[in-house]
Amino acid sequence: MPESKQDRELIELLNELRVALPGVQVLFAFLLVVPFSQGFPKVTSDQKAVYFASFLCTTMATAFLISPTSYHRLRWRAKDKERMLITSNRLTIIGTAFLALAIACVVYFITDFLYSGLTVIVTAVVAAVFAWLWYGLPLMRSYRQDGG
Repeated sequence: MPESKQDRELIELLNELRVALPGVQVLFAFLLVVPFSQGFPKVTSDQKAVYFASFLCTTMATAFLISPTSYHRLRWRAKDKERMLITSNRLTIIGTAFLALAIACVVYFITDFLYSGLTVIVTAVVAAVFAWLWYGLPLMRSYRQDGG
């Protein structure tokens, strides 16, 4: 791949991460304060398990979504931009998957805490929207574009 195309793709990837990272950071900050809030003692053991799952998924999303930046800094002049792009792309996709799971868990947690009867429906709708917009739509477009 020509150097200028690699440079452009790397800049695009890093700019996309600049969009995703603030959302992850806000979610992580929210999850850090939840156990210390006054209402947390009312949380059931199942809700605590979902909360903890969302906390872990957000932690993993943070790790995966920040790792392309670290990878880029550590491999800055290594002359392997193509490998860097492939690796960073995979890390970003994994990071967004963890982020989608984290958001679904948070939706479940909050909905179950507030309106226990709607939990599964609301969470399923939210998860379906994320799955479609973040994965289904682009994969369908790739499938159609590639003549599949």
